[in-house]
Amino acid sequence: MTLPVGAGNRIITAGYDGTWAGLADTPALPPAAAVLVRDNTEAVRAVWQAATTDRETLIAAATRVGDEQAQEFRESGLTVVRGDEVQPPLAERDAEAGRVWLLTSGSTGRPKQVAHTLESLTTVAGDQPRRTWLCPYATGAYAWWQVVTLSLSLPGQDVLFVEPGELDRWPQMAVDAGVTAASGTPTFWRQALFRSGETLAQLQLEQITLGGEPVDQAVLDTLREVFPQARISWIYASSEAGAAIAVHDGKAGFPAAWLDRETPGRPRLTVEDGELVIASSKAAEGMDAAIRTGDRAEVVGDRVMITGRIASDEINVGGSKASASKVRGVLLDHPDVQWAAVRGRKAPLVGQVVMAEVVLADGSQTTDADLTAWCAERLPDYSVPRRLRVLPEIPIKETLKSDV
Repeated sequence: MTLPVGAGNRIITAGYDGTWAGLADTPALPPAAAVLVRDNTEAVRAVWQAATTDRETLIAAATRVGDEQAQEFRESGLTVVRGDEVQPPLAERDAEAGRVWLLTSGSTGRPKQVAHTLESLTTVAGDQPRRTWLCPYATGAYAWWQVVTLSLSLPGQDVLFVEPGELDRWPQMAVDAGVTAASGTPTFWRQALFRSGETLAQLQLEQITLGGEPVDQAVLDTLREVFPQARISWIYASSEAGAAIAVHDGKAGFPAAWLDRETPGRPRLTVEDGELVIASSKAAEGMDAAIRTGDRAEVVGDRVMITGRIASDEINVGGSKASASKVRGVLLDHPDVQWAAVRGRKAPLVGQVVMAEVVLADGSQTTDADLTAWCAERLPDYSVPRRLRVLPEIPIKETLKSDV
């Protein structure tokens, strides 16, 4: 058996501190299994078997999979494994060697199942500086696999895995483990800066990555102030399209010059009817040649800005169309607003009105009336939030996203 190049890299979970190769004594999983894990310790054991044997594997946090979906896994020929509990498949078939199933984020409903391989999930190659990565993502998510395959495929890429229940204290865990690179959603970074700015500043980060949500200039600028020496990257990726866009210039969005560009080995990016469309060799199997992402893309000057999901962006206020992403952008431009979410709310006569939730900077004296006046100066009347709610802290889901 040829071991992965990163077999000697150190991985740290709540229940394990050792190398990938040190997981070799783990009891064997069934040849085709959906492993629904309680934590990252169980997950890395399943990863090691997927990387060193010809298995078919799905790894997901048990909290993300309901009984109905688990039953569907069994009907599709997968054994469902939950700790010591093993439920056999309901359809007999051979395992598809090397198949790695992922669940989508489920932002538009129940998570869907998409097919990859470790090769299609591996997007970083070549010489890389030695680093210790932080991996806070939901177990089995596309971004989680990006960190995992990086560590498996390249030497010198250690990983500290963070459980959902440890997100409040990850900055200190990262300081203790000597983390030098960290990847998270903009919501993840906003929350960390809001809650743990002093501890966060102790980290000697060389690489900061943001992805999974639209990113705005304010959070990029704040991270630059705290970590002036770090390379800051924004990655656009999805379970379906793979990692398609990587921007390292510290500016929100990506260069408009990249649109419609044909470059060998790189995805082709287009904007059709305001939607980002991607054609990529790193896409999941069975996808259309050109994948409609469902994300709104807008060309602003020489940049293309991803502003949010098309399906949830439009708020119909008495026939006028308010854009949730534009309202959110105006709120985030306020110097005292640390985070904002905007959505429509049913209302008599006009159908919907705009409502917003915000988190303010510590010690801010900004009032609802101040924010309403700020919006009224910059937005048409129908887009001004009719209800504003101030939250004590930034809400975050297991996917590290928030409903923005």
